Amino acid sequence: MRRLFASLLCAVALQAGCSEALTWRAVDHMIAAEYPDVTALTTDSLAAQLADDTSPTPVLLDARSPDEYAVSHLRGARRVRPSADAYPALDTLASDTPIVVYCSVGYRSAGVVQALQAQGFSEVYNLKGSIFRWANEGRPVVRNGEPVSAVHPYDASWGQLLTDSLRASPSSERL
Repeated sequence: MRRLFASLLCAVALQAGCSEALTWRAVDHMIAAEYPDVTALTTDSLAAQLADDTSPTPVLLDARSPDEYAVSHLRGARRVRPSADAYPALDTLASDTPIVVYCSVGYRSAGVVQALQAQGFSEVYNLKGSIFRWANEGRPVVRNGEPVSAVHPYDASWGQLLTDSLRASPSSERL
């Protein structure tokens, strides 16, 4: 029941054109209801970690589709399939390796975090607000290693959470 309520709250907020703050609260609530054991990391915290040369750089995993990843992603991120049951490519990593997973808003990535926790990873985090919040805050995204100012909007509803000027056009989605 709690999951259904959170999903409905999120859908209503998006369709009703609620304020961005209210809509993000609904998204965060939906993710927390569905994935209560997943730890979130803020975009500020990730930016600080990436800028700190004295701490280990976290492994960044992008849990979006190949088309979404092709438009832009965080520098150094590896794309993973969000629906995978296991991530054998990560088997060589120590279980305490810091890992940050993101998608568009944080829902698909929360599922990946939960799967990685089940695989035994202890320092795995879901990026709160994911690439939408990251880019909305003016943080860098790249395509083919070069900075870009476009992000795949996922779909018309969820794309409302992405700043208009960042929303990739259909032509840039084919890149």
